[in-house]
Parts: sequence; C-alpha cells; structure tokens
Amino acid sequence: DLPLTQAKVLAALEGLGLEVSVGEKLSSVTAVLRGGRPGPAVLLRGDMDALPVQETSGLPFASRIPGAMHACGHDLHVAGLVGAAKLLVERREELAGSVVLMFQPGEEGCGGAKVMIDEGLLDAAGERVVAAYGLHVTSGLLPGGVVSGRPGAAMAAADTLHVTLRGRGGHGSAPHAALDPIPALCEAVTALQTMVTRRFDAFDPVVVTVGHIHGGTINNVIPDDATFEATIRTFSAEARARAEEETLRVVRGVAAAHGLEIDARYERLYPVTRNDETEAEFTSRTVRSLFGEDRFQPMAQPLAGAEDFSYVCEAVPSAYFFLGACAPDRDPATAPYNHSPEAYFDDAVLADGAALLAALALGRLARGR
Repeated sequence: DLPLTQAKVLAALEGLGLEVSVGEKLSSVTAVLRGGRPGPAVLLRGDMDALPVQETSGLPFASRIPGAMHACGHDLHVAGLVGAAKLLVERREELAGSVVLMFQPGEEGCGGAKVMIDEGLLDAAGERVVAAYGLHVTSGLLPGGVVSGRPGAAMAAADTLHVTLRGRGGHGSAPHAALDPIPALCEAVTALQTMVTRRFDAFDPVVVTVGHIHGGTINNVIPDDATFEATIRTFSAEARARAEEETLRVVRGVAAAHGLEIDARYERLYPVTRNDETEAEFTSRTVRSLFGEDRFQPMAQPLAGAEDFSYVCEAVPSAYFFLGACAPDRDPATAPYNHSPEAYFDDAVLADGAALLAALALGRLARGR
C-alpha cells in the first residue's frame, strides 16, 4: 500500500503525454507510451515497495519512517523507470510501437506483479506485449555499473512449508505420560535436510531452510503442539513438484512414527524467474553496445532469491538482469547486501539503468513482431 510513492510517480509522469492508469487492488501505476510509428508493445518494470527494516546506514538520506527502509533498492528502480520514460518520450518518433511502464507495489512477498497482470497489465497497450524487461540493483556482489544476467533460470521459485505437530501436553518430568511434539519437530527438521541430499539431483538443486520454530512456554511443561515453517527454493518445475511431494511425505511420516497428528501445508509462492534465451542474449548485447564489453558479467548460476517478475516471465518472453550499485569505496564481496539494515545503493548508477531500459525498449520495437 504505497499511496505516497504512487503520488510521486504520477507527478513525475505528468505532462509526458502518456496514457496513465492506477490499480484497483494495489497502489500501482501503469503508463502507456505510444510511439510515432505502428508496431508491437513491450513492457518495462520497476517495483516500488520497501521492507519492514529499521535503517542503520547512518546516511544523511536514510529513511525517516520508523521500521521501513528501501533495503532492496526499489527506490532506484522507480527513479530509473521514470528516467527511461523521459528518454523514450524524447525519442517518441523513433518508437515503432508502444511501451508499457509497470510501476509495481508488493514485490516483497505479496505478489503484486500477478495482481497487476490479473488487472490487464500485459494488454494495457491494446494488445499483448511481445517482450518484457526488468532490472534489479544490488548493493553488493557486483561492482557499481556492472550488469549481470543469464539465459534460463535467473532466480529460484520460493515456497513455504507450514507444519503443526499435535500431541498431548504434560509435566516435563513425566514425558511417558504425555505425547511430546518437540522431539518429533526436531527430527522432522533434520529429516528434511537429509531428504534434500538423498532425494534430489545435486545439479538441479533444492534449498530447504527452517526459519521459524515455536513450541512450548516453559522448560518443565510439555506442550500440546509445536510448529515450524520452512522456505523451499527450487530452480525447475520438476524439482518444485517433487519438493512439494517429498517434504509433505517426510513430515507426515515423522509424525506417524511418533504417534502424533499433523497439519502440514505446502504453499506455492513465486515461480522460477526464467529468462527467455533470445531476450537474454539481446539484453547482454545491448549492455555491451551501450557501455562496453567490461560492463557485462555473465551469471555463472542463478540466485536462490525469488522475484515476482517471474509471473511476467511465465506469460511473455522476458529478461531480468542485475545492475551493480555498490559504492566505489566499498568491496562488492563484503558490502552489506540487499535487505541489510546497512545496505547502501549508489544512485550514480541511475543514469545507466534508465538508459539501458530505454535502449531495450527501442531495440526490441525495432525488431518488430
């Protein structure tokens, strides 16, 4: 829910001659730029939301809102997309088609991209876009101004396993008179790790991390139930389907072995962010043409983070790349990374991000349908 950001975006786009609309379920903004010549439509995306993080960067422009911080650099995405819009407006007569500008809330776990798609985003120009492009800044990993990406899987699918083990409470001194869910929970957590190493191909990796556990109130009371939640990351549709099947089988088996009841639910969240081969190659070529060979760095492997741009990738040929925003006085290998309360994104890269997005739109429209 980003009414202040939405208002800033609308103000920034005013007077550019765009067809602007706002979302019904989200404070999103969709803007269509009509080119001077007929042709297809392409999409450029910038996500807008912050994170529930208390900023500790010490910067003079640190967040003034307690418990909220642009710890993933989405403020640069918004500014970069506005910049791309202004560059494209100046070249309107060169555009052989239309550009859809996607200003999206709710990337950080809310699936805002899917909501916008459901509200007609991909057909906002009057026809389905033929390609879509997105950039994400990084406060570490990459040197400032370096772009990185790869064809195929670029980021993982992210799902959640919710488990509640139900037993019978009692006194901690007499576990035989109760039905203790805590040992079964511990066994289930370790069994899931063994499952990963013994049931999945190491070259189609699966990551299972139990990040939340709750059970009991005091050391000498056996609780009635205990719960845990795990995030599950996969990089293919096949591994994702098997992860759902195997994780549920393992936790239900452990519960049965301990004589416990169990509530287990596998929640599918973001799909794999998969770059189209042609659009990924076009993007890397555009980077090299704009900035030079040394400014592009191929990704050796996908990142295990997840992204709801994946919903766009599932619908149309897309490319999603990363732009280094590490400050020149920091080492990308050790600089606080995205989501850190100390993360710092160097806004000197904004001009390059805007130029790249604009060049991708120009170049793809020039290719026609």
